[in-house]
Amino acid sequence: MKRRNLLAAGIATSALLTVGRAYAAWPERPISLVVPYPAGGGTDIVARTLAPLLEREIGGTISVLNRPGGGGITGHEAVARATPDGYTLGMITNDLSFYVPLGQSRLTHRDFAKIGQTNEIAATVTVKPGSPYDTVPKLLEAIRSNPGRLRGTGAASGVSWHVAYLGMMDSLGIDPKSAIWVPSQGGTLGHQDVAAGGSEFSTASIGEARALLEADKVKTLAIMSDSRIAQFPNIPTLKEATGSAWNFSVAHGVAGPKGLPAPIQERLAAALVKVHASEEFQTQLKNRLIRAIHRTPSEWDVVLDRQLTDFSRLLRAAGLARG
Repeated sequence: MKRRNLLAAGIATSALLTVGRAYAAWPERPISLVVPYPAGGGTDIVARTLAPLLEREIGGTISVLNRPGGGGITGHEAVARATPDGYTLGMITNDLSFYVPLGQSRLTHRDFAKIGQTNEIAATVTVKPGSPYDTVPKLLEAIRSNPGRLRGTGAASGVSWHVAYLGMMDSLGIDPKSAIWVPSQGGTLGHQDVAAGGSEFSTASIGEARALLEADKVKTLAIMSDSRIAQFPNIPTLKEATGSAWNFSVAHGVAGPKGLPAPIQERLAAALVKVHASEEFQTQLKNRLIRAIHRTPSEWDVVLDRQLTDFSRLLRAAGLARG
């Protein structure tokens, strides 16, 4: 019996050593970093900034793979359903907090093994220069006093910058249906619609407004963040402009499928910390008006859990929730 136990212990030890060597050898082939959106967008920009820096830390090759479709569902599902071997990762976003309440997918952030959050891209309140609504309070009073007349835009209904709008209105006790929401295919087109006079305001990101801001085609009245943007220091935060503590950003981070081996997850998380702290990463994101912010997997889980609850409530209140 003693000899049998020793033999079993030896086999178990050998198996552990084999597994340990396999993890130590990772990565032995290229890693795919899936972006659930088209090339050129904010998620893609962050991924392509991150990939070569992360390669240096882990000693492997990372290929950015765009998998757009379904408002990000296609790419997110590709990551969630991948083999958890460390060779398929994804740039996941807090769009994952919309799918269940909108009845689009059962996918949430809980279907992923988090590596860490990388950044946030803040929403704004933006109008056309010369608009009579040259402060946020004036715009909100016009919306309140003229229900059904003013138009807002910046995203499809029920996602990203529309939720930014819903949260702002909710925080100030104003019915969001007092303004007409004009769906747009992305924030840049939303800002362009405001510049052209099609809508009175947009709530898409500061980055998507940058070219129009610098050309004096739009005017940003506030940013939905807890701090001002260094490149546009005269733009107040929403709290400074209205007293509302509501903030909204599209957030990105790195994750893999659930079941990702702990040694690989921990190695990636440690590498991401180093990349995030690097001057190269910080500078590149700052130049694009993207806020570099790092959260550990557990910290990020807390934030995403809260957002799933908060966004679901806003979507239900707006009559958009189906799930």
